Amino acid sequence: MPKTTKPTSANQELFPAENAPKDFEGAMRELEQLVEKLEAGQLSLEESLAGYKRGMLLSQYCQRTLDEAEQQVKILENGVLKDFDPENRDG
Repeated sequence: MPKTTKPTSANQELFPAENAPKDFEGAMRELEQLVEKLEAGQLSLEESLAGYKRGMLLSQYCQRTLDEAEQQVKILENGVLKDFDPENRDG
């Protein structure tokens, strides 16, 4: 089973707890579904605006998650992955 990426502190301010994506993969799935609906014209104007806003938040969430994963890879020292604190991005 693939390991999933859980929300980090850098992403917590984007979503209220009940609306936060479960993980990176879930956020990507939801974003893809939103894009499909928007492109197909399946939503009213109000739903489209809400979907666009949610999509932008999901996009930010995914980008931050990827940025943090990239930082973790850069922290490799002597073949050992050290814990990464997203609040202290200097390494």
